[in-house]
Amino acid sequence: MKIQTQTALLFTVLTALLILFISFTTFYFISRFASNDFLKRLELRVRVAAKLRFEQNKLSTVTYQELRQQYLEVLPKEKEYLLTWDSVSNTIEPRVSNLPQSFYYNIIEAEGKTVYIHKDKVHYAGILYHDDGKTYIVIKSAVNEYANRLLSTLLQAKIATFIVGVLLVFTVGIFFSRKTFQPLRQLISKVQDISAHNLHLRLELKKGKDEMTELANTFNTMLDRLQTAFETQNNFVSNASHELRTPLTTIMGEADIALKKARTNEEYRQSLQVILNEAGKLDHLTSSLLALAQSGFDGKKQRRSVVRMDELVCEVKAAIDELHPENHVQLHFGELPPNEQQLSVEGNYHLLKLAITNIVVNACKYSNDKPVQLSLYVVKDKISIKVVDEGIGIPASELKYVFDPFYRASNTDRFEGHGVGLPLARNIIRLHNGELLIRSEENKGTIVEVVLHSQSS
Repeated sequence: MKIQTQTALLFTVLTALLILFISFTTFYFISRFASNDFLKRLELRVRVAAKLRFEQNKLSTVTYQELRQQYLEVLPKEKEYLLTWDSVSNTIEPRVSNLPQSFYYNIIEAEGKTVYIHKDKVHYAGILYHDDGKTYIVIKSAVNEYANRLLSTLLQAKIATFIVGVLLVFTVGIFFSRKTFQPLRQLISKVQDISAHNLHLRLELKKGKDEMTELANTFNTMLDRLQTAFETQNNFVSNASHELRTPLTTIMGEADIALKKARTNEEYRQSLQVILNEAGKLDHLTSSLLALAQSGFDGKKQRRSVVRMDELVCEVKAAIDELHPENHVQLHFGELPPNEQQLSVEGNYHLLKLAITNIVVNACKYSNDKPVQLSLYVVKDKISIKVVDEGIGIPASELKYVFDPFYRASNTDRFEGHGVGLPLARNIIRLHNGELLIRSEENKGTIVEVVLHSQSS
């Protein structure tokens, strides 16, 4: 069911409940008023009837006629009953059929006040009257036909009004809900026209700050991100295929040259060496691409443990010494806290080591093995690892692209690399809810800072 139909139905149900409440309240108060009015008239008649019956000899004829004309208009099916009550034997004669015994005793206990009862659509009003040492029960009965007809007509009118009102409200609700959701339908139609082939299209933004404008703006922002991601993916695939094709072409070329004719052992050895070098590059590149892809996961599948960052930094230095024995990496520790938890993070040891190792290797490579400082500081609940080099630096205009896979700055042509290290490092640090910050100045050097939250935070 469409939202506009649901909205119309909800509006109709709420309005119907309101109409029912108003109709019920109106019907209840009108019926109460009609009933009370009829009972008051019936009470007047029973009292006047008692006075006329027992006091007419004491009243003048003129007064008697005035009372009759003023009060004794005949009610529908009006009847009068006069009963005698013997207080000694507690007997009432004669009795009115269909009236319960309790009604008589209620009249006696009321001591002159009017008592009412409703039986088989007939209203009864009774009072106790004393005259000449005797006690009488005077009862008047009548049918409230006028109120019954009024309430019946009112009920029919209320039912008809309710049905017509609900249908009218639903029709109006459908009309206005269609008008209300028309911009949303137009928005859906325009969004359906956008595909991977025309991601440049955007939704038209109207003036104002309503929900539709906000939704269109949200869609446009999402399309911006999708377009950027799509173009980044295309660039990634293009660059990856190019980077993979280069060593493969060299390997195939060397193998083809070696197989064309017989060669000396030295020539075969040279070809095999070239093939081995290119295969090594290919292996390093595929490993980096695999690590980059895995670092894009949500981090829930990586095995995590408590990692002491001071120990990890020492392991990184040892790994660099093994890979590049001629390096000039200098290890510095700030004032370390006594609490071990302030030096520890919860994460994947191997991924963290890979990220920091990549940063330090880049610093060594792009500084021509000039001194590189690897420092560890702890400030409150944050662990900071800084890698400072005195290398070629990064041009200011290109600094924003360093985290794009396969991007290499314009001043790195003479250095071998694939542009995967920094994007991989940033993804790993993000998996650990950390930050990777870069400050660089061309021909002066680069500072890369990794900030992680310690276990104590």
